[in-house]
Amino acid sequence: MARFPLHETADLSEASAQKPILIELKPILETCFRARVPSAMLTLSTAGGGDRVTAGFFEFLFRRIVGFAGVLLVLALIIFVLARVVPGDPARIALGPTASAQQVETLRAEMGLDDPLPVQFFNFLGGAVQGDFGKSLISGKPVAQEIAGLLPATLELVLATLVIMLVIGLPFGVLAARYRNTWFDAILRIVSLVGVTMPSFLFAILLQLFAAFYLTDWPILGRASRGLGDFAGPTGLLTLDGLLTGRFDVTLDALRHLAFPALALAMAGIGQIMRITRSAMIEHQRRDHVQTLRSFGVPGRVVTFRYLLKLSAIAPLTIMGLEFASLIGNAFVVEMVFSWGGFASAGLESIMQKDLNAVMAVVLVSGMFFVVANLVIDILIGLIDPRLRMKEGH
Repeated sequence: MARFPLHETADLSEASAQKPILIELKPILETCFRARVPSAMLTLSTAGGGDRVTAGFFEFLFRRIVGFAGVLLVLALIIFVLARVVPGDPARIALGPTASAQQVETLRAEMGLDDPLPVQFFNFLGGAVQGDFGKSLISGKPVAQEIAGLLPATLELVLATLVIMLVIGLPFGVLAARYRNTWFDAILRIVSLVGVTMPSFLFAILLQLFAAFYLTDWPILGRASRGLGDFAGPTGLLTLDGLLTGRFDVTLDALRHLAFPALALAMAGIGQIMRITRSAMIEHQRRDHVQTLRSFGVPGRVVTFRYLLKLSAIAPLTIMGLEFASLIGNAFVVEMVFSWGGFASAGLESIMQKDLNAVMAVVLVSGMFFVVANLVIDILIGLIDPRLRMKEGH
């Protein structure tokens, strides 16, 4: 254990009246650190630390990708099994009750329903990898083509919802933690509680009524105005396609149509992110390193937004990843209220009509988004907090 002479302590106390204490403590902290850690270890940590961190990150990434690939495989197996135990003959449902037995048998042979179950599963898996989910039993069109036409609408709505969650929920959660136990904190907690408990379709209806009475020119149905209904862009995301093609009128019109559905869909997430951010900020404020920063005279604004916010961002990021994955398949209520015509509402219709191929494709695509979203969130969290990926490496 390193010991310091008394005259050094006296010099420190005299100098502290003239210089910031952080400058005076710096050589003492360096001396303590070097006294406790061997020089060989210091050399190792500085020379090879970067390589070890990089290797640990790639190992962390590899583990996540392999794990999520296994999750997708298990999901495909569960979807296939559930689709085969559902009552009713898919061929009979597709042809209707007036079709003859010969027609039903012919369609069953075309769909491969007479093959053994393992063969059917591998055919389904191979087609899913290539993006081929067969034809819809109701419309007769390729399911992948229908999904490609409907998915951009839901994806645009969900992405706008996440932006609203982040822009509103995170800052207000930080402010609620900074001014906790005040009237401002109490109002924010009530708002977050209302957002979490009230269903999204009720928010959607209230927003439509508000627009009908006070914003009579504001669009409340569809994705675009009638004059722009024939606009087609490269991505299917109207806001982005308008920017890429120079049609800023399309972007503005799409944003107007997008505002209320995205806000209604974001209310529950705003409440969750606000509450979780507030709790995480309050918890990290009690940590020793944060108290040390405050004792050194670091401004509260710097401590909050430079240090505490980074430490507290893990929980909100996790919530946003889960919200993104769930909203891809669960946004059908808001889509139906606003006549959005997206992937989620089409998935509900396929379930009601027992369109087997479409149902399997919708569930698998929703699961894929869930897996990809969690993979991205895990990578972001690993970049924010290296301790997590180093723990995985060990």
